[in-house]
Amino acid sequence: MPHDITSTANPRIKALARLRRRRYRDERGETLVEGYEELALALSAGARPVAVYHCPELARPGEWEALHDAALSGGTELVRVSAPVFEKIAYRESPDGWLAVLPAVRTGLADLSPGADPLILVCEGVEKPGNLGAMLRTADAAGVAAVIATDPGTDWSNPNVIRASKGAVYAVPVVAAGTPEVLAWLAARDIPVLAATPEAATRYTDLDLRGPLAIAVGAEKHGLSGPWLTAAAHRALIPMHGRVDSLNVSTSAAVLLYEAVRQRSV
Repeated sequence: MPHDITSTANPRIKALARLRRRRYRDERGETLVEGYEELALALSAGARPVAVYHCPELARPGEWEALHDAALSGGTELVRVSAPVFEKIAYRESPDGWLAVLPAVRTGLADLSPGADPLILVCEGVEKPGNLGAMLRTADAAGVAAVIATDPGTDWSNPNVIRASKGAVYAVPVVAAGTPEVLAWLAARDIPVLAATPEAATRYTDLDLRGPLAIAVGAEKHGLSGPWLTAAAHRALIPMHGRVDSLNVSTSAAVLLYEAVRQRSV
């Protein structure tokens, strides 16, 4: 049976707030997933919450019945909270009454099995959780085998990454590792690298993006570092016809991924 928390001073509520900080997430090996859609996607991908905090006053009709069996399987604890309590633990605007504590996302290269002819997205030095989450959401839609963050400025278990990905961080294999380690891993599996760079001479539409491929993108400010440009089998140019000199990194990733998907489907 669920039990209730109605006081914002409850120690458990304070512990939830601490999970917004990376150090505490690393210590606990846990993270937060807020939102009905995000939690539903994580559950459908096989994630099992440690606890689910639910506010009936904020949730929409029918959501409880839809999530009940999946959310409470495997010994998940259900905690019902009041609206003032939920507003304190929520980290997004207009909360919908659902927040869960889940195990942190596994991010090791050793856990990755890309399969045959994989399409992989590599993101170097991306700092903003929203960009990482948006790229992961696109990767899920494009059927990407994995998303690898090298030298990231944030972690895959950041609640804002999970939010921006709509929970796809639990549906797509993700990795966080250093550039030398990732380049060695790709080389050992004969997966060529395509580097997105404004210095390229060849438009991305003129490249063959079929077969095993790792598409590498860098943050807007600095782009890809020297090791990635040196290791690249191909360098891809996304033409810019206006006055802006670069696209948002998540937009660049989407353009390249969907060109690869298009070529693989013809």
